[in-house]
Amino acid sequence: MKVPSYILGAVLVAALAVVPTAAAHVTLQPEETVAGDFTRLDVRVPNERDNATTTKVEVRLPPGFLFVSTEPVPGWDAKVTMRKLDKPVEQFGEQITEEVDRVTFTGDGQTGVIRPGEFVDFGLSVGVPDKAGSTLSFPALQTYSNGEVVRWIGPPDSEEPAPQVKLTAAEPEGGGAAQPAAAQPVDGDDDGGSDTLSIIALIVGIAGLAAGLAALFLRRGTRVGAA
Repeated sequence: MKVPSYILGAVLVAALAVVPTAAAHVTLQPEETVAGDFTRLDVRVPNERDNATTTKVEVRLPPGFLFVSTEPVPGWDAKVTMRKLDKPVEQFGEQITEEVDRVTFTGDGQTGVIRPGEFVDFGLSVGVPDKAGSTLSFPALQTYSNGEVVRWIGPPDSEEPAPQVKLTAAEPEGGGAAQPAAAQPVDGDDDGGSDTLSIIALIVGIAGLAAGLAALFLRRGTRVGAA
């Protein structure tokens, strides 16, 4: 059955209207990183409103982040708030009694704003908790110049999901166990690979010989014609 063109057009318009909204969420970049590593995370904040600017962003960090450094952003002030640990943790030979609770970015209302159609990345340098296989949530609050506060604290399938980062296990030294196996194939695979290479080389050789003979015949034919 042929679908009327006006229905297809309506579906396309609806799809295009949904995509920008879904893509405009506050997120952390990258959305996947290595557990137990020292890395950079960017809090990416887009402005979803046409009649207001973003003036403040607060991000709450999950348990396990013992320290954080913030990248300077013109017009924005970054404040790190700590919380007490239930039990001290030893790190670099020191007893750590606090961990990061949240980071708040406040704009000055002039250069420190996110205007409609714009976004800003707030860089964080962090030590990632050693929790491979887990997914961490970073609830965020986004404040607009008109007083509206958007609470990015919901589950992934909600309209206002919290930013998330998936933690993966670090690769073994040397690139993993799969690489040596690939470099040392079994006898059967090695013979098959050698046979394939031999056949390819033979085909290339025959093709080169044929091209040479063709060129030779052409030159001879040209000389006979000229004579």
